[in-house]
This record gives sequence, C-alpha cells and structure tokens, in this order.
Amino acid sequence: MSDRRAGDDQFDRCRLCGAPLSQTAGEPVSSGFCSMGCRDIAAEFGASDDDAPAERGADAHAESGTDRERTATERATADDPDTVSTFLRVDGMHSATCEAFLEAVAEDHEGVREAEASYVTETVRVGHDPDRVSATELEDALSTVGYTAYLREEATADDETGGTRRSREMSGIRKRRAEDMLEMRYIVGIVFGSFLLLPFVAVFYPMYLTEFTNWGAISHFEGAFTGFSGPLYLPLFLIMTGAILYLTGGYLLRGAYISLKLRRPTTDLLASLTIVSAYVFSIIVSGLGRNDIYFDLTIVVASVVMGATYYEATVKRRATDRLTDLTVSQVDTARYYADDGSTTEISVADLESGDRVLVREGERIPVDGTLAEGECAVDEAVVTGESLPVTKREGDPVVGGSIVTTDAAIVDVGERTTSSIDRLMRVVWNVQSADHGVTRRADELAARLAPIVLAVPVVVGAGSLLLGASALTTALAALMTLMVVSPWALGFATPYSVATSLEEALERGIVVFDETVFERLRAVDVVVFDKTGTLTTGEMSVLEADAPDDLLTAAAALEQRAAHPAATAIAEAFDGGNSDADGSDADGAARTDGGTATTGGLTVEEFHTHATGVEGRVDGRTVLVGHPDLFREREWTIDDDLAARLERTREAGHLPVVVGRDGAAEGIVVVGDEPRETWDETVTALDDAGIDVVVLTGDDATAADVFDRHPGVDHVFAGVSPEGKTAAVERMKVDNRVAMVGDGTNDAPALAAADLGISLGSGTALAADAADVAIVDNDLAAVDQAFTLARAARDRLRQNLGLAFVYNAIAIPPAVLGLVNPLVTTVAVVVGASLIAANAERSLIND
Repeated sequence: MSDRRAGDDQFDRCRLCGAPLSQTAGEPVSSGFCSMGCRDIAAEFGASDDDAPAERGADAHAESGTDRERTATERATADDPDTVSTFLRVDGMHSATCEAFLEAVAEDHEGVREAEASYVTETVRVGHDPDRVSATELEDALSTVGYTAYLREEATADDETGGTRRSREMSGIRKRRAEDMLEMRYIVGIVFGSFLLLPFVAVFYPMYLTEFTNWGAISHFEGAFTGFSGPLYLPLFLIMTGAILYLTGGYLLRGAYISLKLRRPTTDLLASLTIVSAYVFSIIVSGLGRNDIYFDLTIVVASVVMGATYYEATVKRRATDRLTDLTVSQVDTARYYADDGSTTEISVADLESGDRVLVREGERIPVDGTLAEGECAVDEAVVTGESLPVTKREGDPVVGGSIVTTDAAIVDVGERTTSSIDRLMRVVWNVQSADHGVTRRADELAARLAPIVLAVPVVVGAGSLLLGASALTTALAALMTLMVVSPWALGFATPYSVATSLEEALERGIVVFDETVFERLRAVDVVVFDKTGTLTTGEMSVLEADAPDDLLTAAAALEQRAAHPAATAIAEAFDGGNSDADGSDADGAARTDGGTATTGGLTVEEFHTHATGVEGRVDGRTVLVGHPDLFREREWTIDDDLAARLERTREAGHLPVVVGRDGAAEGIVVVGDEPRETWDETVTALDDAGIDVVVLTGDDATAADVFDRHPGVDHVFAGVSPEGKTAAVERMKVDNRVAMVGDGTNDAPALAAADLGISLGSGTALAADAADVAIVDNDLAAVDQAFTLARAARDRLRQNLGLAFVYNAIAIPPAVLGLVNPLVTTVAVVVGASLIAANAERSLIND
C-alpha cells in the first residue's frame, strides 16, 4: 500500500513471522510477507493482518529486527517494563501435578506475575519484578517439599564443556546430587527392607501359611507367636520400617501430599495409601499383641515402586549421555582487535558495543555485528538454514554463530553483545518451559479411582460401627480395606513400562527423554522436515561433470584456495590427490593477491574470489569457475545447449557450476547435497500411516524439487527463514498436531515450538536440546520407527495398567472371606509386580 505509514507494524512486518519487510530482498514489501516461503505458507494455512504472528512480530522485534525471543509471559506483561523472566531448573519434577504445584508456589510469592513450568524439561519460567523478589528468593521458594531449584544458567558442571546443554545440565553437580539421593532412597529400601523381611520369610510367612494347610514342616509353625509380645518387637519394626517409609517412600508421600493439596489424585496417592495404612495397622495390632503385622507390605510396595522410579531415571540419564558427542555452536571466547592491529583473546561476556573482533577463516563469529572492512564469505546455515555461504562486504550485518569461509573478518560488535545462537537458546527455553507435560494415563485413571478407593473403607467402617464394633475394631477394618483395595501397582506399572520403552528406543538409536513423547508421537497429524542436513546429507559432493579433463584439473587447482562447500567438493574430486597444497597464510585467510603457486603440477599465477565463484590464471590461461550469473557478469559466453543443461540441473535440485577458459564456458560440474538413502521409504511409510508430510527449506524451490515430486509429500515451502519455519509450525498447530524434524541450530525454535521435535544425530547441540527425540545415527528410517515404537508402547502400557489390578484381584477375595493375612498380600504383590515386569520386558517391535 502506497499510503502506509513508515512506523505501522501491521504493514512493516511479515504477516506470518513478524520479520521486518525492510530486510527482504526481492519480494515486494506491499505483499505483506518477508519471503516467498512465508507468502506460500500463509496462502496454504491462512494469515491476515490481524493474526497473532504479525502482532507477535511487532512485539518481538521491538528491540531487534531479527529477534523473536519475547515469550508468552513477556508479551502478557508488555505493559510492565519492570517484569523480567527468570529460568530455574527444579530437580524432582515428574508429573503435570508437579507443574501445577510449583506454578502455584511461585505465583503465591509477592512480586511474581506469572509462572510456567514443564516437568518434561524440569524448567520453571517465572515472570517477576526483580525489585520485589530476586532470583535467589525464587530459588528458595521453589526448593520445597523435596524439590531443589536453581538458576538454569548455573546448572552445568564447572568442568563440563562440549556436548549439549541438556547433557551438561544432567551432569551438573546439583543434578548428580539429586540422582545420588534417589539412588540412596532405592538402596535403603533394598538393604534395610531385606533385613526386615528375613523374620517374615523365616517365621511369619510359614506361620500365616498354617491357616491354609498343615502340610509337612509347615505344621511346626502352627501356634507360633501365640501371645505375641508386640511391645517387645514393636520398636525394631517401628523404627526401621519408619525409616524405609520416610526415605524410600518419601518420594511417594510427597507426591501424595501435593496431589491432595491440589485435589488431583495421582498414582503416588494410591501407593501412599497402601504403604501408610499397612504401617499404621501394624503399629496398632503390635500394641495389641497380635501377630498379623503388615510391615512387610509397607517395605515391599515402597521398594518396588521406588525401584521402578529409579530404573526410569537411570534410563533417562543414559539417554542424555548419548548426546555428548554432538557439536556445539556457541562461542565462548573472542579475539579482541585493537587499534594497533594486535589481538587479545577475551571472554565473549567481556565484549562491549563498539569493540572489534578478528575472526579467522573457518572460525565462528562470536557475536552479532557488522563487517568493519573488506569482504568475506560467511556460512550462515547454522542460523538461517541456507546451504550456500553468502558474501559480506563492508557495512553488512553478520550473525553470531555463523562461520567465515573465505578470508578473515574484522567485525564491529553490535549494540547487543550476544549472538543469534544465544538468543535462539533463549527462544528454545521460552517455548520449552511453556510446554506443559501431558498428564499420564495412569494419573487420569487414579483420579477416577481415588474417590472409590477412599469411599470403600468409609463404607466398611460405617457398617462395622452399625454392627456394634468398637472404634478400634472399626479403624482396623477400614485400614485393612484400604490396604487391599488401593491399586498401588499403578504407581509401579507406569514408570517400569516407560523405562523399558525408553530403553528399547535407546537400543535402536532413538533417544527419547520423556514418556510424554510417545503420547505426542501417537497424536501427530503432520510431520515437517527441514531439507538441508535432514532430508539431505548436508554435504556437497560432485554428482557428475561434463568438461575437458585438463580444465577440471585447473578448476580444482583454483578451488583449493576457496572455502565454499562446492569448491571443496570440486577440489577433492579433481585435484589428482594433491589436496595438501594450498594458498593460505598463517592466519588462515585465503590468498587473493595474485601470488604464484604450484598445485597438482599446474602453476596458479593469479587468484581472485568473487561472490559466486573464483577466477585465476592457470598455466598461462584465464580460468573462471562459478555460478552462471558470474559468467554473465564477466560477459563470458555460454552456448544455448549448455544453458539448457544448466536449467535442467537446477530443476533437479542440484547446483550447476560452470567452468570455462579465456572468455567462454566449456562445461559443467554438477554439485549437489544428496538426499539421504532412506528418505523415500520414510516419507512413504509416514504417508501410508495417514500422516501428512511437509518440507521447509531456506533454499530456493529448485533445490527442493525432488521432494516436491514425491507423492507422499503434501507441501514443499522454499525460501523460508528460521522465523518463517517457526511461524509455519505454529500456523499448522492451529488445526493439527505437528512434529518437526531438523538438524540445525536455525531449526531449534521450530523444533521447540512443534508439538514434538525430532533432531538427527548430525545436528547441532541446540537442535538436540530443543528436540524431544534425537536420532543418534543419521538414519531417517528411525523417524518412522519412532512412531511404530510409540504405538506399541501405548498398547503395552494399557496392558500393564490392567495387570496392575492383579494385586487387588488376589487380595480382595480372601479379605471378603476373612482369610487375608500378610502372606496373602505379599504373594499378591509378587505375582502382580512379576507379571507387569515380564510384560514390560517384551520387545515392542519384532525384528
């Protein structure tokens, strides 16, 4: 619109992703979109001037034209400039109930405006006024009833570098301390429990068995402990079983307390009812001199449930350990460039706006800024997703985290001394902490059963009173009923089933961090694939060449001096095994001064780099290698047949590199980022399962044409920026459950924004941190296999939830007949737990 106001965000920003239109090249601003990709996505899924993405973009870019880091909490408190967001990790979170409790605790604190928790990432984000409540006070407030809170940026081990932030957090000293406590609880249950169970196995169980048979040696135990001196033995059982109840069962008791406080019954509550009622019942009857004590039920149930919880935590820890080999895109140090040309290595945190840093060829730019002088090529794929480097000239903006591929760069540090990767990390945190875990099926079942479980003892007690029983007899009847009616095994079946499912996935190279992933996988309607590095290998290679051999050798001699991925591919393919020769100086910057060098038997007399190729004199002849546009700019001739061949190559999704001598193009080298071997089968399998497949890429449409032609691919959107990818995912989520598959740092916000994120093993650390599933190997077939595992895991969990009632099925009939005793309940526990464990250990997929 010609009459739009310059400051009108509705028109100055992309209607889909909110990026400033002034940054767009090629697409008319009046279209309302920053790229062809955003326009196509909006056309398919809908967008209007009033839609939330545009509003979000206006807010998000208030400080920076490329910044989408403002969170839902920050937007909600936009009218309060004093509100900041603090991220805390909280050890001990394991359910949606934990989320609700910690949010309530935080929001009850003065100065807190809003809190959002996610047990999936063990993160709580708190929007608060730092003048009224500090981050330290928030840590103290959330460190309650067994939870331990600390600032997320302080969660990593001091001596830990490399790997993903998730893996560093999981190896941090505080996290290790929390895991040591969990292990200690488990060991206490096993060691002390085994000691206390010895008298039960040796004496009490044979004695209880005499109520059913007098066979053989069993008859000798009849009448044992008649006139049982309960007060004499009570202190031993009371204290030691109490220690087990507190230490081993404390995890369950805390969960029960929280569920009661929030009025949300959970499996923790059901298990706690069993172990507490058995403990109290045993104390009372011991004082009465009776021998029907159920301390063993408290010990066994607490230990079994805690053992399953410990097993689950161990498997999750193993999953995070698998990620430590992934690359890291963040830069911690910078080479400060002084006015006299000297350099000093300093921490990125010490940089100030206006400083200059030197970045050598092959290094990452530490912070966002502008190129101070000269020109260089920069690979921004880690942030933008573009597979080809771009040329930067003096005054052009450069992105922190991108790699200088040719020449050295001197960068003026921008106003914000952070990199785009640092801000992408914050975007990931923002989305993750707002991604509440899905309530587990077992907890939903517990919520329905809890009223019945609590009502039955009340009815039994009331009936006992009506029949004239004493208050003590009534209390014992109610406690006995609670012991046999409460389905405690739901608290065992869930973590054990989850642990075995996660372990099987891990054995197949699929790293799943949380049980809710399986539930979300089953609900997915749309799978969105990033192209570069995900559907393709992400590595350039020569696919074919049609040019004179001597010209290809000369081209390789020139390309050895360049650092473009296509140049590397050509040099490796045609250099005749002499790739060790190079023209680099000590600082790693390619020589462009026209100096003479001999490479592969050829003499390179001159060498010049261009934005889209290289030029030089090789053995006395001028050689040009590069994009067809470079030949046209240099007014070199390209015949019609070669021009048609170039167009066909581009339509096939490959990169055509023209080679020529002395003013005329003589041939073509086809360079491509090849599709992964199993992409076809994976897409077909997803399509057969009724899942829509969408491909997003920052490259142009021709680079993705091979995928667009596949019958299983529903949509391909090209030229999409990282902001556009995230906006596209959010747009699709309106009517669908969306999974995003990616590998790059630029994919991280979209991975985190999706209902489910899947990263490949070749991906960056930030992508792995943002994802819910990580494929250890670069095998796309594992994506489809993850969906198959999810469906099988659901079936097995349902079976085990059914088996959880085996305990009740065995214990209730004898209780009704008045024949229940500790031996009966113990047998019921062993049989029920064994059936659950055996079913859980079965393979989910038959190979």
